[in-house]
Amino acid sequence: MEYIKGKIVDVISETIFNGILTVEDGKIISIEKSDEEYKEYILPGFVDAHVHIESSMLIPSEFAKLAVRHGTVATVSDPHEIANVLGEKGIDFMINDGKKTPFKFFFGCPSCVPATFFESSGAVLDSEKVKKILDNKDIYFLAEMMNFPGVIFGDIDIWDKINYANKLGKPIDGHAPMLQGEDLKKYASANITTDHESSTLKEATDKIKLGIKLQIREGSAAKNFTALYRLIDLHPDDVMLCSDDLHPDDLAKGHINLLIKRGLNYDVNFFNILRTATYNPIKHYNLDVGLLQKGDSADFIVVEDLKYLKIKKTYISGELVYDGKNVFIEAKNTIKINKFNCTKITEKDIIVKAEANKINVIEAYDGELTTKKVELNAKIIDGNIVSNTKKDILKIVVLNRYSKKSKPMVGFIRGFNLKKGAISSTIAHDSHNIIAIGTSDKEIVQAINALCDSKGGIVVSENEKIDILKLNIAGIMTDEPGEIVAEKYKDLNKKAKKLGTKFNSPFMTLAFMALLVIPEIKIGDKGLFDVSQFSPISLFPE
Repeated sequence: MEYIKGKIVDVISETIFNGILTVEDGKIISIEKSDEEYKEYILPGFVDAHVHIESSMLIPSEFAKLAVRHGTVATVSDPHEIANVLGEKGIDFMINDGKKTPFKFFFGCPSCVPATFFESSGAVLDSEKVKKILDNKDIYFLAEMMNFPGVIFGDIDIWDKINYANKLGKPIDGHAPMLQGEDLKKYASANITTDHESSTLKEATDKIKLGIKLQIREGSAAKNFTALYRLIDLHPDDVMLCSDDLHPDDLAKGHINLLIKRGLNYDVNFFNILRTATYNPIKHYNLDVGLLQKGDSADFIVVEDLKYLKIKKTYISGELVYDGKNVFIEAKNTIKINKFNCTKITEKDIIVKAEANKINVIEAYDGELTTKKVELNAKIIDGNIVSNTKKDILKIVVLNRYSKKSKPMVGFIRGFNLKKGAISSTIAHDSHNIIAIGTSDKEIVQAINALCDSKGGIVVSENEKIDILKLNIAGIMTDEPGEIVAEKYKDLNKKAKKLGTKFNSPFMTLAFMALLVIPEIKIGDKGLFDVSQFSPISLFPE
């Protein structure tokens, strides 16, 4: 039996009082008010309402070690990334590794693997496989329904998944960037209950009016909190906080706690924003996470004050997992799983013959997942189109990592502004093929081949030198400690910026250039893709 004293923050009654928690066998067995005055505050632990753990490049057990430092006790996690590589085997890996810790991981079943059939993935989860996964008691929801055209136009396989989730009473997460009007109404009518892709107040409000809970996202690439935080006071029961994709260096700095602090600095109502990270996700997903009530699981944090939210202690199921300095989650041996079967390429493989003077170019933006399609003049030398550093029009290459017979696909991109070298990664949403951007064919090929050798990682290539963070699990994660991974990743970001890019998180932005469900134009291992038309397009404008 343990007694914890402090100013208890009751998110249900929206009161704060001096009190004593009595914890036994992982539960809060009593809460008593006290006449003593305490300095520290006791709050419910925070929940990330939508995150891909894989984007931290850490396995769940290592993710937990960083997250608890910031007061996070649970995540609503979509194992979509590893499922695209390894299917059911990858989902089982995430669940089993998460169970090695007291941290509360609540996994969903990915609904769209692959996200589209215009790319090559390592696995396919059709409706029969999804039904089998949804029957698992360790699966809590049907994860983000990316194929919104399939929902709107009645794709049989998509609706089979939706109907089965509804039959089981498991929530369905949404993914509908820029969807509006009648199409949005059709999408919401499928009982799709959340969305984390909104970037404007109007878009978010339209979704809330249709019964969709809004998850305000603030990740390493997409940052929507500043645009959407007003929703927290306008619609306090319909908003949650999430990171979606958070790279290791950012996770090392902070998590949901940073969003709560920012909200308070914007004068958001304290209890409203606290509910977005506790009550709202817990009730929506029916999570076994405590809310500081008698009989609840003892999942709570102790903080120094309610302004800076300095975490003094984190408890999960009554177990102290962080004491302000030390994390009490032990490392466990992990089985390394992967799927990698590609052939090295040569410079000849990425030559682009000039069929016209103009080309369709992907225009990328810092901190955005969306892109624009622009028609620009190509730089042509000896009949071949090459990277143009002066105009910031660079080659972008995607290579299927799952087949030795595949050839690289080449496009052009503007925005990264590299002046030398190349960057490459096997984190390329959603199928996680190899993606690279560079100023010379030699350095692009060098970067891609380094990943073929390592079977996964992130690379900076300059002249003859290669710097690499190896990702030995599914080519997208590592079992190395989070602090080490964060430092290595931070170092690679610095090296990428020395090549000329001004992007805050260049590798994160690079990863989304292959995501064929985020408008407007992207590139996969089968070529350029117009997301607005949901069809492949040529490099050369018609």
